[in-house]
Amino acid sequence: MKYDLINRELFIKNRKNFMALMKPDSLGVFNANDIYPIGADSTMPFQQNRDLFYLSGVDQEETILVLFPDAPKPEHREILFLKETNDHIAVWEGEKLTKEKALEVTGVETVYWLKDFHKIFYEIMTQAEIVYINTNEHYRANVETETREARFNKWLKETYPAHNVAKSNPILQRLRSVKDQIEIDIMQQACNITEKGFKRVLQFTKPGVWEYEIEAEFMHEFLRNRSKGFAYTPIVASGNNANVLHYVVNNSQCKAGELILLDVGAEYANYSSDMTRTIPVSGRFTDRQKDVYNAVLRVKKEATKMLKPGELWAPYHVEVGKLMTSELIGLGLLDKADVQNESKDWPAYKKYFMHGTSHHIGLDTHDYGLLHEPMQANNIFTVEPGIYLPDEGFGIRLEDDVVIQESDEPFNLMRNIPLEVEEIEEWMNK
Repeated sequence: MKYDLINRELFIKNRKNFMALMKPDSLGVFNANDIYPIGADSTMPFQQNRDLFYLSGVDQEETILVLFPDAPKPEHREILFLKETNDHIAVWEGEKLTKEKALEVTGVETVYWLKDFHKIFYEIMTQAEIVYINTNEHYRANVETETREARFNKWLKETYPAHNVAKSNPILQRLRSVKDQIEIDIMQQACNITEKGFKRVLQFTKPGVWEYEIEAEFMHEFLRNRSKGFAYTPIVASGNNANVLHYVVNNSQCKAGELILLDVGAEYANYSSDMTRTIPVSGRFTDRQKDVYNAVLRVKKEATKMLKPGELWAPYHVEVGKLMTSELIGLGLLDKADVQNESKDWPAYKKYFMHGTSHHIGLDTHDYGLLHEPMQANNIFTVEPGIYLPDEGFGIRLEDDVVIQESDEPFNLMRNIPLEVEEIEEWMNK
């Protein structure tokens, strides 16, 4: 791992909070992700199961965490199983966690090697009535590959059919959406790295550069600041490419007079940042580009103020839609007749702003969070309105990551990243 060691108190608190919501005489099991093959002996870079990381801080493969708060043996209330390391592995793959290092990272005192899992697991399963299995139930999830967790769950239900099964996901959805201060500090670090990358790009961009060159400038700055790289596939979309919402090929040349929509964010310690800025290739916005930009910016600022404890996600988006409708009328893109005749299911503003305004962000870029429950302090949301104008050859989206506060406006983790038209132009023309 490139990042600094995280304070293990975070993981100790996370496990305590999870176990407090478990049913009596129950245990929960959490598995690491696989290392996925590409072909021959090639593999994809390892990405840890976010739930296991949230509860333990372990960032290596072939790891199992078991939580059993009512275990008769106190030492079995938290158990970590690790792939046994040795000198051969250290030479070929690098050092893996020892039992001593695992305690330092996680705060879990009982650590066994993975080869002992079945024997110990059988013992504790005879003492439990319910087992919590971990499943991905995020509202955007579309999983076609069978994960290590899914294989384990299948084996568990076949091997222990008499046990009742419960789901860990509803508990994790609730817990992970409310960030600890340690998590907020880590996400601030991710946003700070994104800021450095963006300021580098502002001074690099000029007519004739290619989108992939801009992507490379971000990656250079991210890696040199101890990030693994992008938190998600980056969008570097010049001209009309910005009107493709998930444009990721990044292979066009940037031309004078165009705008570039940059939707990029650095990860740090597995936590995400998610920033969008739109900048002029030539260093100056035209009057029309500036008018549309400032309309998006006004919606973003007003939408941010609406993120408060007690607010609901769906009504919030309805209100943002009203803000955007007003701005689109002001720009001459809609008129009152368009609004009067609009469909309830697809309001008129959706022609130019067809996606949502906010989503949870944390360990995942689209993080866990129960959208039917009221917002809470220390939820972290993106705010990302946009206006897309294919007939005019550009699209504009602006996005920051903000922390909901108990009794104040949300705290912007990207407050130091240039946003105003004048700031963007000043940085590009230094």
